[in-house]
Amino acid sequence: MSENPRVSVAVPLHNEETGLPELISRVTAVLDSLPGGPHEMFFVDDGSYDRTLSLLEEYAARDPRIRVISLSRNFGHQAALSAALDHVSGDVCVVLDGDLQDPPEAIHLLLQKFHEGYDVVYAQRRRRKEAIWLKACFYIFYRLMASMSDMNLPVDAGDFGLLSRRVLDNLRSMREHHRYLRGMRSWVGFRQIGIPIERSERFAGESKYGVLKYLKLASDAIFSFSTIPIRAAALGGFSAVVLSVLFAIYSVFSKFILHQNPKGFTALVFVITFLSGVGLLFLGIIGEYVGRIYEEVKARPLYVIDKKIGTWGRSN
Repeated sequence: MSENPRVSVAVPLHNEETGLPELISRVTAVLDSLPGGPHEMFFVDDGSYDRTLSLLEEYAARDPRIRVISLSRNFGHQAALSAALDHVSGDVCVVLDGDLQDPPEAIHLLLQKFHEGYDVVYAQRRRRKEAIWLKACFYIFYRLMASMSDMNLPVDAGDFGLLSRRVLDNLRSMREHHRYLRGMRSWVGFRQIGIPIERSERFAGESKYGVLKYLKLASDAIFSFSTIPIRAAALGGFSAVVLSVLFAIYSVFSKFILHQNPKGFTALVFVITFLSGVGLLFLGIIGEYVGRIYEEVKARPLYVIDKKIGTWGRSN
């Protein structure tokens, strides 16, 4: 393990022109304070339509530590982050979002744990500044995901964290399209530890993650790291069969022993409607798994690069 590792800070960006100067200023100050080097800031512009890319070009022309990839369109946060991880050249990589909710100054804390022998150091977010309903959703999701997965997935851990070179190399070999990098990071293994980090409010602009994107990320996490939904479909079908057999036995008993005709037309309609809905729900769950297989079989690239900006003297 290098005493003074070269640090790459990987940042995916989408329409972050208002906060970009502050982001670069703070990350630059952190890298200037680190021994060793040369360190680098690696930005991926994920199809921005504001001045994000033009600002990155200006900064890259002034600072050779800044390297930029511009994607051909918006491929999504996880794909843009994967593009950064595929191209960084440092001994360790720090993953950082561009909204400054996770403080760049915490990179020093991440490096301290790296020097203690940890390959993955992730931030466990404390005192989130989001709306109460959103904080409640995050709280429930992380714990539900941890209980459903066969792995040990840390709770309240976002993308912000440090990856050693060997973890990074293993992540590069994993090319699935529906990506949940926090889970993939845990799946790789090696020594991992979390440190509590207070999450700030967004520095500028508005969040690019709406409810639908959060739901998509949650579904990618669940269907990529758990088979419980499809097992629940089998369990639901088995339960329906058992209940049907019990009701058939009761009907025969009522007819021939009690000499009463079974009643309950309303209940029968309700049961038929309910089981039909459950069947369609579980068919949709199975379809999610099949659809993801279909996406993987096509083997399309995770992203398409439009251009590279900055000094590219070292290949990856």
